[in-house]
Amino acid sequence: MMEHMNKKTLVLGASTNPERFATMAVRKLKYNNIPVVAVGLREGEISGVRIEKPFAKFDDIHTVTLYVGPRNLPFYYDYILGLHPKRVIFNPGTESPEFAAILEERGIEVVQACTLIMISSNQY
Repeated sequence: MMEHMNKKTLVLGASTNPERFATMAVRKLKYNNIPVVAVGLREGEISGVRIEKPFAKFDDIHTVTLYVGPRNLPFYYDYILGLHPKRVIFNPGTESPEFAAILEERGIEVVQACTLIMISSNQY
């Protein structure tokens, strides 16, 4: 589990709605002792993790996990690139071949997978 400690994760598209996958991801990351920060359209809190407004500044982000649809994703391209993540996870429904290509050109690992399943199966 110690390898998780350096994988600070930003959940983009966070919500306080307990039925949303982004909310479940924040909880599961925290439960598994993976450092997590959250960004969403409305501020709030998930299991003690504050939801920040879009474009909040963070340091040392290893992974950005996306819960933003491909139609709205272009608004976040520069923000995500500016975080200098090592990888970006495109959860089901967030796939964007255009952004994936931009990330790969910059040497950022692109993963098309479900964050919840990755954590549950020790593939995070």
